[in-house]
Amino acid sequence: MTDSSHDIPSATGAAPDTRSGLSRFLAETEIDTRLLGMLGALLLIWGGFHIYGMVFNGFGAFLTPRNLWNLSVQTSSIGIMATGMVLVIVTRNIDLSVGSMIGVTGMAMGLIQVNILPGVLGLGNPMIWVITVICGICLGAAIGALHGWLIAYRGIPSFIVTLGGLMVWRGMAFLAAGGRTISPVDPTFALLGGGPRGAIGSTGSWIVGLIACVGVVWLIYAGRKSRIAHDFKLRPMWAEAFLAVVGCAAIIGSVLLVNAYPIPKGIIKQMGLEEGTFLSHGYAIPVLILISVGIGMTVLMTRTRFGRYVFAIGGNPEAASLAGINTKWVTLQVFALMGALTGIAAVIASARLNSATNALGTLDELYVIAAAVIGGTSLAGGVGKIYGAILGALVMQSLQSGMVLIGFDAAVQRIVVGLVLVLAVYLDNLYNKSVK
Repeated sequence: MTDSSHDIPSATGAAPDTRSGLSRFLAETEIDTRLLGMLGALLLIWGGFHIYGMVFNGFGAFLTPRNLWNLSVQTSSIGIMATGMVLVIVTRNIDLSVGSMIGVTGMAMGLIQVNILPGVLGLGNPMIWVITVICGICLGAAIGALHGWLIAYRGIPSFIVTLGGLMVWRGMAFLAAGGRTISPVDPTFALLGGGPRGAIGSTGSWIVGLIACVGVVWLIYAGRKSRIAHDFKLRPMWAEAFLAVVGCAAIIGSVLLVNAYPIPKGIIKQMGLEEGTFLSHGYAIPVLILISVGIGMTVLMTRTRFGRYVFAIGGNPEAASLAGINTKWVTLQVFALMGALTGIAAVIASARLNSATNALGTLDELYVIAAAVIGGTSLAGGVGKIYGAILGALVMQSLQSGMVLIGFDAAVQRIVVGLVLVLAVYLDNLYNKSVK
């Protein structure tokens, strides 16, 4: 962080600022260079797939409201789990079981709302989806807590525990319903997966967008006030204004984008409206859930004692233990939280499919770990950002969506994802060396 003292002549005793204009801009706005790198990579991916479609298919299908809206929904479940994976990796652990946990929790929720609750509460009871969601999140947290107990209190490496969980919970998902697909799910539960009816519409999106803009301005104001109170250096006013304008512009742009995607004509007819009526999807419910989880996890990691303990353990477990931190209990909590977030992701994934299958979440662990690493979470522990993991999930899902649009088969998609993961770790190593 810098101030106007860099412009004072050397006669005053201050050394002249020899940095380039870009370096000064980045320093004074305090923009994370990793964030810029991820945004640049994202724009390259989006532009590359769109241009490829224009050249070889005669039209670009990637940069359209429809595809970007669907992309946001597809990113939600991976992004939610990636925020939890940040904590796991920061504490120098790994969780390979999240994909299988989605499968078993999704199957459990399917059985609860289709086979159990209707006979107890009555078909169509409004509490069915509420109880189902609570049961799914609690089951995920319980599985995660079991993993954390085995890792922290029984000394089994997290790699082995979660690798075993990957196989055990996938098998449990199959046995729970004998390999059958459970469908359809409760109609209200299905709204949590997005779709034309699982969105808040144009007006709701503008309300959310305006609230978010107010939040951005308030955060910048509160941050400046806090710096003054603690006698920290301040960003220049132009930098504060720039960040506020860019943040609000990004929010308003996203609202315009989601409102540009109309509800299909067939559903318009089902709603009894005149043909040609334009109704916007607006923000999908899974996207709002992802945003809420992202905000909550950011507060947890940056504003609470638990978050400080997590980073302390990742930085130096022995020193954290000597400082009085109950490292075992914190580790168990981290894995329980990871399990609860996996339960939320299972709600979205099964609701989006309108069914529960034992194959739900297959290979999701690869995308979740890759998202966290691409987002700047160091496998050495101690370093990680929530917003980086969400952006990493968007990058991974953009790659997958783009490859589907241009016709790459599943084998090629997996090759690309594996290469991207290796490249992300390599770039992380280079970045860590450059900042030392």
